Amino acid sequence: MRLLTVLAGLLLLAYPLAVYTGLSNFGMAPLALVLVILFGFRIASGHLANRGPLKHLAVVTGAIGIVLVSLGYLFRQHDWLLFYPVAVNSVMLTAFAYSLTQSQSMIERLARLQDPDLPPSGVRYTRNVTKIWCVFFLVNGSIALATCFMPLTSWTLYNGLLSYVAAGVLFGIEFVVRKRVQAS
Repeated sequence: MRLLTVLAGLLLLAYPLAVYTGLSNFGMAPLALVLVILFGFRIASGHLANRGPLKHLAVVTGAIGIVLVSLGYLFRQHDWLLFYPVAVNSVMLTAFAYSLTQSQSMIERLARLQDPDLPPSGVRYTRNVTKIWCVFFLVNGSIALATCFMPLTSWTLYNGLLSYVAAGVLFGIEFVVRKRVQAS
């Protein structure tokens, strides 16, 4: 089960490259079939996952992916496929922002998987990190939306590389800050 979750996640990281390659070399019909299968894996992995704060996100983003691919295929417009990164950022923003209205923020829930006895200072810290990720998803989603109206190469470059680099940089900075906060 865990292998399916990891495989589905890794395959969808390559979504922008798959869209670019598929549209450039094979056309919409074969690409749509491959993407529907990938999104089906995503949904299945979400259903098979144990409890966790991100479990339902796999099902929701997989379903959105199938809807966008279906619309693209039905209307013979590949542009529908370009909106998937926008949808994922919107779903993530919604989930993280909603968690701020709950007793535990999204990052706190993730942190408690490793440290169930999170001190009050850790709770405050994770709430602030959740807010930072909300800003990231808002900015990243806005840029992803802008790339939907640019050439496919620009869309692929941003959504298939630069957005991942930006997320990695944010994660790296947060990791360094967290270690410093824990040390003090």
